[in-house]
Amino acid sequence: MNIVKWVETVAQVPSFSSHEERLHPLLLKVAEKVPGATVEFVPFNNMIITVPGTLDTKLIAVSAHLDKINHFGIDRTDSLPISNVDGKLTGLLDDATGVGILLALLEEIHNIPQRPTLLFLFSEMEESTGLKQAPHLLKNNGEGYYSGMGAERIAKHLIATNRIPALVATIDTTPLFKGEAGVALYSKHWEFNKIEPTEQLLKNTTAVEEWFTKNYPEVLHRNNTNDYLMYGKILNTETPQAVVSIAIEPSIFPYHCAEEGVFERDIIAVSNILRALVQANLSLRGA
Repeated sequence: MNIVKWVETVAQVPSFSSHEERLHPLLLKVAEKVPGATVEFVPFNNMIITVPGTLDTKLIAVSAHLDKINHFGIDRTDSLPISNVDGKLTGLLDDATGVGILLALLEEIHNIPQRPTLLFLFSEMEESTGLKQAPHLLKNNGEGYYSGMGAERIAKHLIATNRIPALVATIDTTPLFKGEAGVALYSKHWEFNKIEPTEQLLKNTTAVEEWFTKNYPEVLHRNNTNDYLMYGKILNTETPQAVVSIAIEPSIFPYHCAEEGVFERDIIAVSNILRALVQANLSLRGA
């Protein structure tokens, strides 16, 4: 299945915040076809898929959040609407876009023969909108849930199992282009999560930023909030490592509504960037 079809498929699944398990069967279906892949569930609805690498290099993680904001006022278990007109998808695409891009990469991972071991991180509860506006639509009326809990739990699980990646690349969507096509890079997570970056973290992050500037000069360097902040915070404060956390984001507009729009060209661009990044084998010293 091509990348755009994967995004469309994920967008149809009603995996609203706290109901992310509705996407698990689709993820498992892809993972079971990948030789050597292993699947772990991290309570409650988080999933890690590990694909063994062919290179003896540091781990790389790619991530996306499973939850969608429920804009319908009621829980739905039927297929959600998605359309594709003139190269623009319309539907619940935050973060069906990121999940679809990662599933396409997972499905075709055999086409990247030279690669590190990859961790595919799929998190619950990235969104805060539904929790604030309609907690009754979440399990347990939203009690015990908070934004970023999935990324936090995954990061802590990676630490507990001694699998610290050199780089975490989160794929989400950005409203910064306000309706125009484009791709953004977020990399300075410490501006939002308020950690004090070490000299090594700054050097490692700069190396990744320079790789983007050299290979993808059209990518806009900006900053915003999503799970990449939590990965950056936990992995750099609860370990001695200098773990680069970035987000690669295609444009989305309108945003946080039932008819979000994402361009096909941006989906393909982010997918190509991600594949190139996985193969780049960047030397991140101290990571």
